[in-house]
Amino acid sequence: MSGDGKTGFFGRWLGGTKQDDVKAKGDKPAENEPPEDVTGASVGEESAAIVHADASVEEATDAAVAETEVTETEVTEIEKDDVSVRDVSAKDDLAEDTVSPEIAPALATDNVVEEVAETKKSWFSRLKSGLSKSSTKLADGISGIFTKRKLDDEAIEELEDLLIQSDLGVAMAMRITERLAATRYDKEISDEEVKAVLAEEVEAILSPVAQPLVLSGAHKPEILLMVGVNGAGKTTTIGKYAQKFRAEGKSVMMAAGDTFRAAAIDQLKVWGERTGAQVIARDVGADASGLVYDALTAAKEAGSDVLMIDTAGRLQNKANLMAELEKIVRVIKKIDDQAPHHVLLTLDATTGQNAMNQVDIFQKVAGVTGLVMTKLDGSARGGILVAIADKYKLPIHAVGVGEGIDDMQAFDPKDFAGAIANISPETAG
Repeated sequence: MSGDGKTGFFGRWLGGTKQDDVKAKGDKPAENEPPEDVTGASVGEESAAIVHADASVEEATDAAVAETEVTETEVTEIEKDDVSVRDVSAKDDLAEDTVSPEIAPALATDNVVEEVAETKKSWFSRLKSGLSKSSTKLADGISGIFTKRKLDDEAIEELEDLLIQSDLGVAMAMRITERLAATRYDKEISDEEVKAVLAEEVEAILSPVAQPLVLSGAHKPEILLMVGVNGAGKTTTIGKYAQKFRAEGKSVMMAAGDTFRAAAIDQLKVWGERTGAQVIARDVGADASGLVYDALTAAKEAGSDVLMIDTAGRLQNKANLMAELEKIVRVIKKIDDQAPHHVLLTLDATTGQNAMNQVDIFQKVAGVTGLVMTKLDGSARGGILVAIADKYKLPIHAVGVGEGIDDMQAFDPKDFAGAIANISPETAG
């Protein structure tokens, strides 16, 4: 595979090419900002250094094979540095010169399959790492309960408490313990068996709501309204979706509706420059609903396929701020009574049970149609997504385990279930 900027299967889901990360100016350089620039030598340069100019073809081939024997940990580290380990390698360079025409097509197919599998494995590794605090707490707790022990009433009660404390919810906890009690009561059961049941039940709850965000094409522009509390990652999520839609050939316009923070406005402008999307912005302190009206009018005149509207972060228990969000929705409906067509609630995984309350309030005020969960990296509260899915049945479009472009992916329930139960996705289900 040549070093043309491709990022593999999941990279293509988010736009196909890696962009140089740019950090927006502002006083809050955290989750809402685009990723920072990544510098350093490319993998291609490292690989090229292995093969001496005077080496024989046999020596070069041996060096290339040795170079491609990279451990999973090394691959993960390279990908974290926003570099694809397969972009340019000594093996790829030599293959063009040494592989016969008859063998080359088969090898090319094998390379594609290997790349997809390797990328998939890498994403699961990042997701599992991000959920490690949640999964380790669960796994250790389960192991502590079911070490050479029968499944009795006391063990069931302890397991229920553990699952509830892990934010999976009362309903999910009861579902798991009832299933175990129905088949294994008063029998010895291992911690691995319990974790397998946990993964199966989590996947069963999440599978119906795992729905990637897809534009219908029935509206022009198709309007996406991004809502959520302060610091949940709304602006960054808009930028990543803008890159995805632009890569699909759609014309995109973004509205900087968070008029309270100069940093948020600047940040969206940076995403606009990176993705080639037009940004409608006003000065700090401008009326947000007026800006949204102007943006929607401009999007219609320009014939834009997509209009994504950022909004100010607001606490769900602040009535005046929620009333302002209601006003924005009313303004949108004055121009298009069927809009907004998508209302995405960005949830911060670290907020735990508070996220349940956010879904409830924002759904009533803005009519939430789908969820994006961010900051699963390092969160001890990842189980809350299961409880939310079980109660609200809202589509989960994507999850994020970092601020890089490839750190937000379409939601995969099997991967998530395996990560939360601390088992491989092959074992889950």
